[in-house]
Amino acid sequence: MQRLLASILVVIAMLAACATQPADAPIPSNAAVSRPGANGPFLGAKGDLVASEAVPGAWWKLYDDERLDALVERALEANTDLRVAAANIRKAEAGFDLVSSAKQASTSVGAGVNYGRLSAEEELHPGKPFPNKLTYGTGFGVSYQLDLFGQIARGIAAADADVGAAVAARDAVRVTVAAETTRAYLDVCATGREIGVAKRLLGLQSHSTALTRTLAEHGRATSQDTDRSIVQEQQVKATLPGLEAQRQVAIYRLAVLTGQTPADFTEAVDRCVQEPALERALPVGDGAALLRRRPDVRRAEFEVQGAWARIGVVKADLYPKIVLGASLGSVGALSHAFEDDTFKFSLGPLISWEFPNRSRTQARIRGADADFDASLARFDGVVLGALKETESALEVYARDRERRDILDEARERARRAADDSHRLFAAGRTGFLPVLDADRTLASVEQGVAAADTKLAADQVNLFLALGGGWQQADDAMAGSTGATHVAAH
Repeated sequence: MQRLLASILVVIAMLAACATQPADAPIPSNAAVSRPGANGPFLGAKGDLVASEAVPGAWWKLYDDERLDALVERALEANTDLRVAAANIRKAEAGFDLVSSAKQASTSVGAGVNYGRLSAEEELHPGKPFPNKLTYGTGFGVSYQLDLFGQIARGIAAADADVGAAVAARDAVRVTVAAETTRAYLDVCATGREIGVAKRLLGLQSHSTALTRTLAEHGRATSQDTDRSIVQEQQVKATLPGLEAQRQVAIYRLAVLTGQTPADFTEAVDRCVQEPALERALPVGDGAALLRRRPDVRRAEFEVQGAWARIGVVKADLYPKIVLGASLGSVGALSHAFEDDTFKFSLGPLISWEFPNRSRTQARIRGADADFDASLARFDGVVLGALKETESALEVYARDRERRDILDEARERARRAADDSHRLFAAGRTGFLPVLDADRTLASVEQGVAAADTKLAADQVNLFLALGGGWQQADDAMAGSTGATHVAAH
């Protein structure tokens, strides 16, 4: 008997050694996250528009606007999407606690009283039936599963990765909320500035129309000149309703982002008529910092770790499960309760092994392997997508700034041309039609410059969003979270 037990223990030890699986998922050497091109400087980080400095956590504070800071902080506290993300973290943490409980001993307590009788035939005492009796039963048991093959440990690792993925998902929502709040505020201010430009141009065009009428009355202009000036005035005026609608919609977005109804939003942001501007080059860091910072990359990496751990969970089903158990109880007639002959106990290991069903377990292992391969592919896709988004945002920002500089030069030339036209007309050296053409050109370029400034503000937000900063303050609050502390080294 002792030899048999020793042989069983040796076999189990050998199986446990075979079942050992590395704790961390093996990231292939050719994975996108490991490539030199993914970790170096950005291709678009050239010129004086951007700097290779680290991206700050609260990047919106670079605008040095107290009202914007307050709106973003309010949104990060009250946004409904962030509340959903926080609930998902709590759910993942509950799952982690549930799986971790398998490391603890399980206990059970039971007690019951019955009135009845046993079957004499069943008890192999045919003939006279047994008497009816009151019987009772009590028992206490304790059991503990030995994790020789790592099933519990790998299950805990998978649950830990789920918590990390939930935290990263919350961080991604935080990044989006900060960016969208900043975007909405900049839209309000930029639209307010565009409205101001349109109103100034409308005033100039109204003055030009009045002057044209006066000239027409004195024979120095025609009715056609008057109609053209009125049409130009109406074209400028027609832009105002759309701009007013854009500003109001942006205000409604701010209300919802900060967890308020549009009717309850009392912040006087509609008075903003100039969007805040960055006073220095926009900090972008490099590819290596981007991949460490972006929450979607961290989430994809946690998912890889979770898929790897679940392979170990399934593989453990190929090997026996050993549970150490002990129980103590008392069973008998109620009239002899807890007498010496009613007590019973048991102590010993329980070995269970679904050995004949290995084909089913092997199929589950192949499925888990496929899930792991899919998670690696998604990880590569997220890394490549993050690099693409950042490089694209840098390129668009640089080209829109180049376009803005060209428009600014055109505006100066259009202004000089309009001034010259007015002087020539006042001196009687030209007709009024060239004046109208020059004013129309200036109005068009002024509106183009205003629209370009609005586009540049949006480009900055898009670039900050691609860079993935803004979640770090929330991470401080989650430092005690099990999953939030694990990020595999790239």
